[in-house]
Amino acid sequence: MSLSMTGYGQSAVDLQGYKISFEVKSVNHRYCEIAIRMPREWACFEDSLRKAVQSRIGRGRIDVYINKENNGESTSAVLNHAMVQAYLHAAEDLKSYGIKGDLAVRDILSLPDVLISPSGFSMDEAQQKIWNDALLQGLEQALDGLLQMRSREGAFLARDIEQRLGRLELLHQEMTELAPEVPNEYRKRLRQRIESLDDGSLAVDEHIFGLEVALFAERSNVEEELIRLRSHFEQCRGLLRQEGPVGRKLDFLIQEMNREVNTIGSKANHLTLVNRVVEMKAELEKIREQAANVE
Repeated sequence: MSLSMTGYGQSAVDLQGYKISFEVKSVNHRYCEIAIRMPREWACFEDSLRKAVQSRIGRGRIDVYINKENNGESTSAVLNHAMVQAYLHAAEDLKSYGIKGDLAVRDILSLPDVLISPSGFSMDEAQQKIWNDALLQGLEQALDGLLQMRSREGAFLARDIEQRLGRLELLHQEMTELAPEVPNEYRKRLRQRIESLDDGSLAVDEHIFGLEVALFAERSNVEEELIRLRSHFEQCRGLLRQEGPVGRKLDFLIQEMNREVNTIGSKANHLTLVNRVVEMKAELEKIREQAANVE
């Protein structure tokens, strides 16, 4: 079943005195674009987290937010000596601009990344695996919620598109029945026009008259376009039942259907047929808007 590209999921896990919360949001996008925002000390886990998202989502803009907070258990903080030295060197450089003042301990401790948790600082391989597994677990749970929402929304989109395809098929049936009558009605109109202009001096050549009608019938023949349209309808229904990303294929088919309908409109010389073309184009535009959100 088709999936929507819009969804939201969240989860939380507890580990080593911290509550780690996860939020995953997704919206429409031409490709699969992933943005992960989390504490800087967890940058080493980004690659595995990104791969986890890519393994479950084929298309869309996916934003992943990972935050941590102390859950009340005792924890310790580690002084980031490299960052402290960088701040102190920067403070010395500022003095060359005539800026006066000294940094107090309280000032230094309030600066970003001076204190970091042991979970992200000098972790051995075993600790890295523990944290990586915990982050993946929380992310997978959030992705479960996201995909459930995308599935529900995708089912709604598929039903709406199928209903509109049904409307297109009804219009297609009417056009199929009308198309053969177009040359006959042209013949009648042309005969009536000639008779209205005939003052008794006209000699109608039936052979030339027949050729004119035959040429018109050839120019207004839309049988091939109608056959291709029927094929496109069937392919659309098939795509809506497929697993995996189908949005781009749907978009291509909608473009092809629009092209066929435009061709029918340019060939048609029949008011009712032209009206059906207008109705079909309106339905195709609504389908295009819905399909733009299909993965």
